[in-house]
Amino acid sequence: MLERFHVSDEDAIRINHNKMHSVTRQIFEKMGLSEEDAELSADVLIYADLNGVDTHGVSNMLRTYVRMYQTKNVNPRPNIKVVKESVSTAALDGDKGLGVHTAPFAMKMAIEKAKNTGVGIVTLNNAGHLGAAGFHAKLAVDADMVGVCMSGGGGFAMLPTFGAEPRFGTQPIAWAAPANKEAYFMFDAAMTQVAGNKIKLLERLETPLAPNWIANEDGSPIEDEKLLTKENFHEDGRMKDLHMLPLGGDRENGSHKGYGFAAIVDIMCSMLGGAQAGFLGGSGHYFAAYNIDSFSDTNLFKQNMDDFLRGLRETPPAPGHKRVLYPGLAEYESRLDRSKNGIPYHPEVIEWFESITSELEIKIDW
Repeated sequence: MLERFHVSDEDAIRINHNKMHSVTRQIFEKMGLSEEDAELSADVLIYADLNGVDTHGVSNMLRTYVRMYQTKNVNPRPNIKVVKESVSTAALDGDKGLGVHTAPFAMKMAIEKAKNTGVGIVTLNNAGHLGAAGFHAKLAVDADMVGVCMSGGGGFAMLPTFGAEPRFGTQPIAWAAPANKEAYFMFDAAMTQVAGNKIKLLERLETPLAPNWIANEDGSPIEDEKLLTKENFHEDGRMKDLHMLPLGGDRENGSHKGYGFAAIVDIMCSMLGGAQAGFLGGSGHYFAAYNIDSFSDTNLFKQNMDDFLRGLRETPPAPGHKRVLYPGLAEYESRLDRSKNGIPYHPEVIEWFESITSELEIKIDW
């Protein structure tokens, strides 16, 4: 992530990732999840924190999930149902469970199908937020496959190009592929100018948004930096009287491309599995696993990936830049640092943990 999204070294409180995982798991258990699903849900959030994706870790998402459980907007004990199935595909109903523990079920199903047929594709409707899409795509990498995860729905965040009313969520897309000596490839990005959770993160850090990241209520892009405060947000984290722009910002800079990809996400995540688009009341997730061995030799693929990624990494940098990164390299370096030195959290996040654990009678030992 850009440096503006990270808590400063002066303010950061570093917590061992295993200790944070333990506390997070216990909070999920207090919300009514089974031990297995609580463990898996904590895995998803700590994955994000270790990878430097602070927007989708415990800082932002856990309090949102707790609020959803406490208001009974999600089902802590879902019974996932197979709606339709073939040898290589399936459509699932998540029974209103959060995606952080229903989505891995769907991706693992896609992986099993790919082992037998070469490609496995699974849709998951009637399920909530899945955390970082990259976590689920990475499950395929662990099985020596190429993984894809997309998430569509919400419909109340992103404007279509030239639009004055939102029609999409942030529509994240994640692709992951294994390598041998290089860090695995991981592209995980929202189809908005900036991920929705990053906006809330900047409010906490008292850091302004860059120009053309968001739009006014009438759909006109805000062309100057804008500092948001708590008064700019609803209780559930949505912005008041402000909208998100598609990737590209405006038409002259290619927003039709972000808009088009956002539409594709709704088609593949929602409609393909039998649901309506997000702004029509639907939502859904999409998972695909490609068995490399069904296309070529897996070891050769990994060697070729090493050559490819190394070639990107060794590209001469442009003036003013130290180096070129490939998707997944910065996350790898973050994992090394944070696994050894702890995950840096904003003091406000630690205060929230102290408050919620006291309320839930959970003992914390940082």
